[in-house]
Amino acid sequence: MAFEENQIIELDVVDSTNNYAMKLIDGNKAHHGLTIVAKSQTDGKGQRGRVWIGKPDSSLLMTTIVSPGRLIEHQFVFNAAIAVAVADVLKTLDTDITVHIKWPNDIIVNDKKAGGILIENILRGSNWYYSIIGLGLNVNHESFPEELPFATSIKIEAQKDFDVTYIRDEIIGNILNFSKGYINELVIMNAYNGLLYKKGKKQIFTDGVERIEVTIIQAKKDGTLEVQMQDGEIASFRHGQITWEYGQ
Repeated sequence: MAFEENQIIELDVVDSTNNYAMKLIDGNKAHHGLTIVAKSQTDGKGQRGRVWIGKPDSSLLMTTIVSPGRLIEHQFVFNAAIAVAVADVLKTLDTDITVHIKWPNDIIVNDKKAGGILIENILRGSNWYYSIIGLGLNVNHESFPEELPFATSIKIEAQKDFDVTYIRDEIIGNILNFSKGYINELVIMNAYNGLLYKKGKKQIFTDGVERIEVTIIQAKKDGTLEVQMQDGEIASFRHGQITWEYGQ
């Protein structure tokens, strides 16, 4: 999929592609569809303040700026659309990989984390001005440190190299397609829940005090995760209320 040259800014090193995008917006130099790609980041952003640092030439580190064309209250539906857009591309790469979305927006390949999405929304008054969509994806990594036992790459799972530029262009095209405001929210949420990791299965979370075992039911359009507790009660949790335990 081809793009006009001025729609992709390629950098060798940057602190964070999301930070770079934010500066462009602040300087009125951004536009819908503009993507920033870096070979490496020194201060890549992850969810809840975590750091994401990719491996040069093995990672896809990018941020796409879009005008969502949606109401502010539809932020999670938009988040879900972007996660599906990324996952749908990865599913086509190889028959030996299975792709899921771990709520709210981690990319899981064969039961391990291969990537993550961080969306930062720019609101001006009651208007949803821009969304900054950051993606970090492990593509051609051959190994990970022992302290990251649940990390993986597409290469590790498929046992072959992949063209990072091809994956980048396909994901950009899909993001721009899925970010269109007219895509029905029911269609989006059905697609998201169809890819939801551990849906219908037991999973252990911590709530800051204790470990809780639940059965995952679905993600709802307000962004909460609906689960069934051990006593049969149905509960919903917001992102940040509970922490996922890998390997459980």
